[in-house]
Amino acid sequence: MNKRIGVIGAGVMGKGVAQRFAKYGYSVMLLDNDPEALKNATGEIFRDLKMKSMFDKSLKVQEVMENISIIRKYEELQDADFIIENVYEKEEVKKEVYEQLKDIKKTDCIYLANTSCIPITRIGAYTGTPERVIGVHFMNPVPIKNFAEVILGKKTSQNTIDKVGELLHSVEISFETVNDSAGFVSNRLSHLFMNEAAFLVYEGVADAKQIDNIFKKAFGHKMGPLETSDLIGIDTVVDSLEVLYKEYEDPKFRVCPLLRRMVEMGETGRKGKKGFYQY
Repeated sequence: MNKRIGVIGAGVMGKGVAQRFAKYGYSVMLLDNDPEALKNATGEIFRDLKMKSMFDKSLKVQEVMENISIIRKYEELQDADFIIENVYEKEEVKKEVYEQLKDIKKTDCIYLANTSCIPITRIGAYTGTPERVIGVHFMNPVPIKNFAEVILGKKTSQNTIDKVGELLHSVEISFETVNDSAGFVSNRLSHLFMNEAAFLVYEGVADAKQIDNIFKKAFGHKMGPLETSDLIGIDTVVDSLEVLYKEYEDPKFRVCPLLRRMVEMGETGRKGKKGFYQY
């Protein structure tokens, strides 16, 4: 397989995306402006693969790791066939990333914006080639979740849609394709659940474990909304809610004060070793 995948952002989602595509034989270039994040990402990918290989003897850990190269300059992405962006859910950060890519990508390179809430049409406008920009909201954790939400920008071309569909099928990810809207479908729903669950803790109605248990046992979900918040990252949840609140000016997206307080204290969930639960 000769397709080259550039992955920008080595956080929770970025490292998962890199691992997924490397497992299926793609040559993955992982970029982050934080050397520590890159070091942590490769270490965590290796440990996760080693753990999985104990149960799946067909998994070749070293081969997967060799498919991932660490890069530190945007210029090294010039031969990428696809670039998957996974940086912070802050529009000014994403804008800066896409503007840096304008002059170095291949003329037929396709952007996959792995954003939680920011409209894809707006992201496309930053690139100068909006027809080659599409939203792909991978589900966390990416290495084991076989589904994604694909979002069409107003100018996304049919060629882009077709090629991204082929790409996702090649790594055994099924998807639903929806039209552009801040938060799309999954996050307009999920963030309401997470925010309201945080309000229930904040108001003293129930503790996190009780809320998650009710959610799982009553609705049959594998994870409760507060467990999900910890997995995603409390800071990411707050950033996404702020985008939704700004876009819709609807008070239902007002961030729970408890979530803000947790971020201020560094209680960002699993990545911070503490959130609604201790890790």
